[in-house]
Amino acid sequence: MSTPPGAGVGSHLRAPLITTGTRRSPAAVVLILLVLLPTALLLGWWGTEDLSGALTYSGRITGAILILVSALSLLGAAAVVDHWCRSSFPYSGMVALIGTVAALLANAMILLETFRDGDSTLYRVLYSLLTAGSAWAVFTVWRTSVVIPAPKRVAAALVVSSGLAMANFGYEHLYQPSQHGARPLVSIAVGKPVLSMDHKEFAVPVDIRIENHSDVGFFVLGTEFHAMGERVSLSQTDRLRKQWRADAKTFRDFQIQHPLSRREIFQPGQLVLAQPWVPAGNWIEANDAFVTQTVVQLPIDTPYDQLALYASAHLARKDRLSLEQIQVKGYSWGGGKVPQWVKEDKNLDSVVSRGRVYENNSVDQHTMDPRYVTVYWQFGTHGAGLSESITRNGEENRILSGAEIRKMLNRYGLVTAETGPIKRTLWDIKNQR
Repeated sequence: MSTPPGAGVGSHLRAPLITTGTRRSPAAVVLILLVLLPTALLLGWWGTEDLSGALTYSGRITGAILILVSALSLLGAAAVVDHWCRSSFPYSGMVALIGTVAALLANAMILLETFRDGDSTLYRVLYSLLTAGSAWAVFTVWRTSVVIPAPKRVAAALVVSSGLAMANFGYEHLYQPSQHGARPLVSIAVGKPVLSMDHKEFAVPVDIRIENHSDVGFFVLGTEFHAMGERVSLSQTDRLRKQWRADAKTFRDFQIQHPLSRREIFQPGQLVLAQPWVPAGNWIEANDAFVTQTVVQLPIDTPYDQLALYASAHLARKDRLSLEQIQVKGYSWGGGKVPQWVKEDKNLDSVVSRGRVYENNSVDQHTMDPRYVTVYWQFGTHGAGLSESITRNGEENRILSGAEIRKMLNRYGLVTAETGPIKRTLWDIKNQR
């Protein structure tokens, strides 16, 4: 009687394998490699970018995790080849399983991110295929003969490490972009007025200060300072209640701020000065401050009785985005590329500036279309102000909905720091004529 190949003395001493009887098809190896190798390449590429250039500490940790998963995917690919073809390493099946599980988790999380914030159809399709492929790879490897020493410990390690990785990824990409938590302060200090030599003009010095007491820096998207000249007429008798009500109705106009007064008759102010006070694209670091001074000059016989001073700064958190230089691109009254809705507002003139925005992590940077910040520096006879939007190229004419504006503010940490009106009477100066 012939002896079957492989049978012999001591064969009964071999350690049994966990076998399901599934046939190991060579085609399966190729398909698994087509999942693991692209996964490792993309995760390694994006992880390296995050590890060296992410704007937050958690982003750097995410980069390290992506590199680790990339290495596990590569190791898993090598283990798949050994597990299917050579079986030279007794635990190659377990390593292949760990590599495919890691790839599945990473691909699933990135797929979620591409559908939540991504614009690229290519990456949505690619990661849908990679997620489905890695799920199939996990199932295929699991059904083969896999030796898992201390399976409970291995399972616990996988669950804990996967949970930590998913928690960090979720914090970086889901939770953190929805938080504000920092807002610099802008203040105005009015100095002593100075008369000209011939006593025909005077100048009011104004110090404008911005203080950042938070632990995060800010990019300056734009700043504005403006002074309004106001006339104060006093009634000889008490004003009627219905006149107060008429005054209150003007409060709906944000450019008009005045008290309800028994004697004072409100008259709209007129713009006497408007200017930026920090160049757009500059930044203020954490726990830092910046001070500048300007002067408001008027003739001594000015018809105004007081000045109302305003200042504001529109900022973006440095841990949410990075910026290219913001440059003037056009004017509402002609010249340059200006949205149609800006040209249609005849009450305000606008200077339009624009700059490229970069996301704070490599996943969003690659899966989202390029964004640009557009800043509108606006002024008119009744005041000055700023507004901004961050949109894709070519969407400048589209007016964002309320939900889109809230999402933009949260995602990029856009904040407005402002002060005013700071009132300064001019009667003491005019009396020096």
